[in-house]
Amino acid sequence: MKVPIEFTLNGEKVRIEVEPNELLLNVLRDKLGVTSPKYVCGIGECGACTVLVDDEPVLSCLTLAVDVDGKEVVTAEGLAREGELSVVQKAFIEEAGVQCGYCTPGFVIMIDKLLRENPNPTEEEIRQYIRGNLCRCTGYVNIVKAALKAAEEFKARSAKVEKK
Repeated sequence: MKVPIEFTLNGEKVRIEVEPNELLLNVLRDKLGVTSPKYVCGIGECGACTVLVDDEPVLSCLTLAVDVDGKEVVTAEGLAREGELSVVQKAFIEEAGVQCGYCTPGFVIMIDKLLRENPNPTEEEIRQYIRGNLCRCTGYVNIVKAALKAAEEFKARSAKVEKK
């Protein structure tokens, strides 16, 4: 028996019927065509499926779709605004923080969240914050560089706002 749910996905209202045991990851990817959250481990160990639910990072491979009823879900696609990549997304490109790409959306979500909580993190704070996200390609060096570059951009934008 399917259950109707309604939630906001990347700023848009969504109404959909899901099975009571259907995972958010599968609904996002298979039913709604949102492909940034990746199915990698399926047991909550890698972070590739990380999305924000009411501004908190969750593993969509462990979250039931019915649990997001009435909530706001943001994926890596939702971080871009008006066709322009977010500061974090741009930094990943500029610092070659993307290799195979499977882990990238989860890292982008986590680093975006970190920078909104702490716009001036140290390298150690970044590494601590992303410890639940695994990358098999990069060794994390360029991912951390991307986070630091995005932090610099966050600071520069904040300074411009303060001057106005």
